[in-house]
Amino acid sequence: MLRRIPKPIFIVVPIAILILGLAVWWPDNEPQSDVQNPDTKPALTVTVISPQLSTLPVRISANGDIAAWQEASIGTEANGLRLIEVNVNVGDKVQRGQALAVFASDIIEAELAQSRAAVTEAEVALTEAKDNAERARTLQKNGALPAQQIQQYLNAEPAAQARLEAARAAEQTQRLRLTQTRILAPDDGVISARTATVGAVVSSGQELFRLIRGGRLEWRAEVAASELAKLEVGQVANVIPSGGEPIQGKLRMVGPVVDTQTRNGLVYVDLPAESTARAGMFARGEFEVGNLQALTLPPSAVLLRDGFSYVLRVGPDARVIQTKVTIGRRTGERVEILEGIDASARVVAAGGGFLSDGDLVLVVESGAGTMPLTVGGNSL
Repeated sequence: MLRRIPKPIFIVVPIAILILGLAVWWPDNEPQSDVQNPDTKPALTVTVISPQLSTLPVRISANGDIAAWQEASIGTEANGLRLIEVNVNVGDKVQRGQALAVFASDIIEAELAQSRAAVTEAEVALTEAKDNAERARTLQKNGALPAQQIQQYLNAEPAAQARLEAARAAEQTQRLRLTQTRILAPDDGVISARTATVGAVVSSGQELFRLIRGGRLEWRAEVAASELAKLEVGQVANVIPSGGEPIQGKLRMVGPVVDTQTRNGLVYVDLPAESTARAGMFARGEFEVGNLQALTLPPSAVLLRDGFSYVLRVGPDARVIQTKVTIGRRTGERVEILEGIDASARVVAAGGGFLSDGDLVLVVESGAGTMPLTVGGNSL
């Protein structure tokens, strides 16, 4: 005899099979963590560091031109004379009193001889006038000569004396003109310009040479008015001329005036005579004005992306967090961090260029068994 199955069983069994199938084939929408997913691997093995307090030099940057400390203009007081010798050229080193050029002196020597003859004639006239004046004084006592004639003899003596002095002055003038036919260096230095040409007839006052006195050069740097108070005479300045080697100079003077247009002041830095600098060069430089404590990182830890500076922090989940920072001064081994992170941050020491924001990394502490990758002497 067949036994009848109750109707509820026909309904429950198909529903149970359907639920079981859905459980098997329904996709799992919950995200899998990297720890649960054994297929996720670190992008790179890195070493992390934290910012450190370092002593950095405080420097003031400036730009300016290199110029002669003093430049002498050398000309002639002679007029209408012809140059017969030019003994120096641009760049020559000269000494005080050295003959730079010579003018023809024939005419002046002839005029000097004429002046000497006039002096001799005036001396003879004065001797005669003195004798006449002495006889007149003797005859004045006994009345042998009229008073008017006696007075003439007496007046002739100072007149002859005056004519002699005038003749001597004329002779001295010709002597001076003769010395002016030789152009002498007024000081030790270097010839920076020359317009003198053999055979030229020059007029009085015309410039023939320019001389850098003592060969001394200086850097005339423009410094912001807000920074002038930090500068003191004697401070060291590192000057780099365009295309030249760095030069160490010494601050000689801080200018007393600030330009009303640029709000910059001029400072004057003495440069060593042996330097490769040349007058007229443009140069940039820095003044060392002290030291300051600051948070720093090695340059390898700071990345430049899209015109901004970043560091790659490592979070607790070993993922990289790209963090924008503001940097300040730089030295050869450290970069100042002004904003963006504090001293407790853990950042990738080097190799950040191979990582992106959110990458998983394997952090290896210094001295651990796994050897980190090394780039440029820094452990990644």
